[in-house]
Amino acid sequence: MPSLADSVTAIQSRFPTVTTSTFRDQIRLVVPLEILGGVMAELKQAHGCDYLVDVTCVDYLKYRDAEDRFGLIYLLTNTAENWRLTVRVPLNEPNLTVPSVEPLWAGAGWMEREVYDMFGIIFEGHSDLRRILMPDEFTAFPLRKDYPLQGRGERHNFSTITRGEA
Repeated sequence: MPSLADSVTAIQSRFPTVTTSTFRDQIRLVVPLEILGGVMAELKQAHGCDYLVDVTCVDYLKYRDAEDRFGLIYLLTNTAENWRLTVRVPLNEPNLTVPSVEPLWAGAGWMEREVYDMFGIIFEGHSDLRRILMPDEFTAFPLRKDYPLQGRGERHNFSTITRGEA
């Protein structure tokens, strides 16, 4: 199995638009949306990233000099070699559709649903992309920075069954 350094070098050789950064001795790959599917498949199949730890998102709205609105984050682990890698995908509206990694890691199903529900990122090819935390009637994405702290009054408009008052 390749080491983390070998894997990063190989990914950058095969996908020249992938960049890296390091924070607190942790390496992060920054992957353009257009090649996300290929990079993730390569990491799983050729570099032993057999465990998808997490899929999450960060909204960088009004954050310092951030160039991108969202950062979609994947945390991968190679359990055989005991190394971890962060993959970050910059996203901007209106193009918030990314390929699902559920075919590579079945556990991504729940994580992608959460990111969809909270941020509105659409995972193309997902087997069951629907809300997982919020009621189906909810039309906003509550972890986006432009969502009001007190909400928009939606919770008062749900049916009594949705609020658990049955």
